[in-house]
Amino acid sequence: MDLSKINNLYFLGIGGIGMSALARYFNRQGKRIAGYDLTPTPLTVQLEQEGMQIHYAEDISKIPEETDLVVYTPAIPGENKEFIYLQQSAIPMMKRARVLGELTKNHFTVAVAGTHGKTSISAMTAHIFNVAEKKITALVGGLMNNYKSNVILNLPADILLVEADEFDRSFLEIQPDISVISSMDADHLDIYKDKQKLIRGFLDFSRKLPEKGMLIHHHKLKLFDDIPVKRISYGIDKEAGVSAGNVRIEEGAFVFDLKFGKTSINGIRMAVPGYHYVENALAAATVCLTQNVSPEDVKRGLETFEGVERRFDYRIRTESLVFIDDYAHHPEEIRATIRAVRAVYPGKKITGVFQPHLFSRTRDFADEFARSLEVLDKIILLTIYPAREKPIQGVDSSIILDKINNPEKMLVSKEQLFKYLQQEKPDVLLTLGAGDIGMMVPEIEKILMER
Repeated sequence: MDLSKINNLYFLGIGGIGMSALARYFNRQGKRIAGYDLTPTPLTVQLEQEGMQIHYAEDISKIPEETDLVVYTPAIPGENKEFIYLQQSAIPMMKRARVLGELTKNHFTVAVAGTHGKTSISAMTAHIFNVAEKKITALVGGLMNNYKSNVILNLPADILLVEADEFDRSFLEIQPDISVISSMDADHLDIYKDKQKLIRGFLDFSRKLPEKGMLIHHHKLKLFDDIPVKRISYGIDKEAGVSAGNVRIEEGAFVFDLKFGKTSINGIRMAVPGYHYVENALAAATVCLTQNVSPEDVKRGLETFEGVERRFDYRIRTESLVFIDDYAHHPEEIRATIRAVRAVYPGKKITGVFQPHLFSRTRDFADEFARSLEVLDKIILLTIYPAREKPIQGVDSSIILDKINNPEKMLVSKEQLFKYLQQEKPDVLLTLGAGDIGMMVPEIEKILMER
């Protein structure tokens, strides 16, 4: 399908972070955009303000008659009335991932993959390119604080930057010229069944590179020897092709020196803390340096990068109280975030609120969640956010709670959490999870500020 000839698009699930980025991309090109989502959010309100027509109840009559293409997310339930109707209609339908794949066929594409870090790496890379005045179009899986958006749209663009999502094997639709792989930890076992199948998925993704393509990967990932393209590794290790040295914390900020062959960039000061953010910065810098961005612009881009909403997102930052919100929903992500908080706030008592995401992920990683959370001074668990899943018998947040080797733990409802925070004042509060806990953040912030 020639997407350039499509004029009227309908998005089923338009409020998703990836779907909304695509909708904005086509909207900027002057296409007519309409869509459905379950509930209004600040993001869907923004889309409506940008001229898109959105409704929030399943209603076949709201689907525009002139629709040329329906774009849908795999998160749409099979019993959705509009989905059923459209499947039986003559209107062409494409998954979001396939639309993204079609776009990458006609652009020089940087695709960022990994079970953790891909949104931050994508956002950093896009920001550096933009600072360097490169013609970049970026579709990012989070709201970039520098732009208050999940897109940077320079049309026409010399470089298309996209996130390559492993869920539902979506990344296999993408045709990249440069691929970044940050991590391959076990996740989405509802799709892959085991870690080895997930790794094979990432290897299949890396093999989609053309002969003159480039693979940039974390140096601990040692599985790419038979991929016949140029490969560059990165990491906080002198053995990595692009490395960070002299990593230190100065006045709450992570500072490091970057080395890539004969290129050195000293004293890079990150606004977003964490050893994992240093590594994300290395990945982003590697992409940009290989595309002729100057070391000066790389440093300027990294130092002015303000982060991504819900990725180590400071909500309150005072002498007496710190509140950080983070999207971490995998044990490794939680571990990295808590490590960063400990590094920046040594000696402070850290209270963590975690909302598990998906019944299957909770079941598969209950032990790992317990180990990553129990290093907090106080652990507060919320009930599981189901997302696209039906309940699984015997699986709830208590299976994590029971495994946590720390007496300072509790399982509460959302209402009980609000009441608790009205009475208790933590030194550092950390909210974690990929569910609707993000929607609770403004109310938590209000309670804490009132106290």
